Amino acid sequence: MNLTQEEILEQCAKMCENTLMETLEISFCEVGNDYLVAKMPVTPKVHQPDGVLHGGAMVALAESVGSAASFMFLDAKDFYIRGIEISANHVKSIREGYVFAKAEIVHKGKTTQLWDIKIRDEEQNLISVVKLTTIALPKTS
Repeated sequence: MNLTQEEILEQCAKMCENTLMETLEISFCEVGNDYLVAKMPVTPKVHQPDGVLHGGAMVALAESVGSAASFMFLDAKDFYIRGIEISANHVKSIREGYVFAKAEIVHKGKTTQLWDIKIRDEEQNLISVVKLTTIALPKTS
């Protein structure tokens, strides 16, 4: 896939329409040769009852950026990308602002991919560390 960074970010934005990513206001903001970054606002709609960012929202952010990265970097127009395993370690809480998830490839196989995803706040404090495994399933007609 020989797309510019702007075209990749536009495709990611289009994929978010009418999905959980749109509901959580996840947007893709940076792309490099081997990474993709998405951000999510930390507002009451993604809080736990005690007013901090819900771990499930962080996992949704991580899976969204990792799956989008798999799709973009594998030229996967003929494949469905699915997350098959995810684990998260939440190391710091946050009440407001934005969190940024950076997905970096660890293993880029033809069938499975392993992603390291770090979620940080606006001051670069580490909020969560996530490992995501994705699988590329061939589309059948």
